[in-house]
Amino acid sequence: MNDHRRIGRELSLFDTDPLIGAGLPYWLPDGAAVRHALEEYIREAERRAGYRHVYSPVLGKRELYEVSGHWSHYSDDMFPPMDVGGEQLVLRPSLCPHHALIYRRRAHSYRELPLRIAELGGMHRSELSGVLGGLTRVRAIQLNDAHIFCTLDQVADEARAALAMIGRAYAALGIVPVRHRLSLAGGSGGSGGKYVGSQDMWRKAAALLTDALDAAGLEYEAVEGEAAFYGPKIDVQVADAAGRESTLSTVQVDFHQPEQFGLEYIGPDGGRHRPVMVHRSIVGSVERAVAQLIEQHGGAFPAWLAPVQLVLQPLTEAEVPYADALLRQCLDQGLRAEAAHPADGTLGARIRAARLAPYQAVLGPREAAAGAVALRLRDGRRPAPLPSDEALRRIGCRVRDRSAHLWDDEV
Repeated sequence: MNDHRRIGRELSLFDTDPLIGAGLPYWLPDGAAVRHALEEYIREAERRAGYRHVYSPVLGKRELYEVSGHWSHYSDDMFPPMDVGGEQLVLRPSLCPHHALIYRRRAHSYRELPLRIAELGGMHRSELSGVLGGLTRVRAIQLNDAHIFCTLDQVADEARAALAMIGRAYAALGIVPVRHRLSLAGGSGGSGGKYVGSQDMWRKAAALLTDALDAAGLEYEAVEGEAAFYGPKIDVQVADAAGRESTLSTVQVDFHQPEQFGLEYIGPDGGRHRPVMVHRSIVGSVERAVAQLIEQHGGAFPAWLAPVQLVLQPLTEAEVPYADALLRQCLDQGLRAEAAHPADGTLGARIRAARLAPYQAVLGPREAAAGAVALRLRDGRRPAPLPSDEALRRIGCRVRDRSAHLWDDEV
């Protein structure tokens, strides 16, 4: 099975160390390259969709989470407070309270809405040792998170747009979801205990998400007891190599936190109104997303995500200067490339060692003399030899377009 823990260590993508601690993986250079490419894609997709990016601290005062409701409903999953100068500081379990305060820092008009705030931010959850595993359950999380502050009439459209962004991201990443789940409150919902707010609030929020799912034409299963404490959500479920399901992406409707933080906007009537907060994560945590990518592709990532996109294979020492010159050209063009030295083994052995790279370029005497490359694609195809500039241009187009295809006759 494509267990991401095994593949991740074999390919030197990530690892752990007892001195750092369980559930706290570190990223090695190749894994960091995959993560960086994923983060770049997300930020670009969000910018194009009208999101404004922010940074906020991973710490907050305990009072912040008392206001948001996390302390009373989620503290079992939070690390204990740290006493610093008489103040109790907490490692945040979520980014939404910070974003609510960012919104609250100044007055807003209805003309600004929807206001979309996004962050790839760190958070921490006190997971029990028994549930930790690889990248799927960790204690330090880098979350692709966003919060949309909008009017009630805008909620369904924003939720539908978020679902469309998730669909486009999965197509680019090669991720196949197993189902969409409408996660609702259990029991009476919204009448105390595990959930906050009124039953009417929960019904209204669930209806908005149902409308978004129906408008998107997505089949879904409604499940009680899986909602966040402050509102229902759409969960996009994926499965690991063993068939275990987990949530990767979410869209949530929240009436509770805008009320708790006193968020307002000035409406067209000149009066003060309460915005709705739509929580939205396109790929969830970077850790879980990369775990899914490793298992989905078995380490053979799409070209734009691959840690090494092109491996240059000089046939003998005589072609090494040509390989070095091409390597500099690749790096200048933003391609992640390496040159495999003839001293590392026979050409066949080096090609097998680089089998997960999307592209390999064999450089023999004829190629070096002509300034050409003989490409080998990961899927077994061998295009006709091309001038090196043309070959790099075509590879660059595939990478920049974040294409799922390795090659076309004309690019």
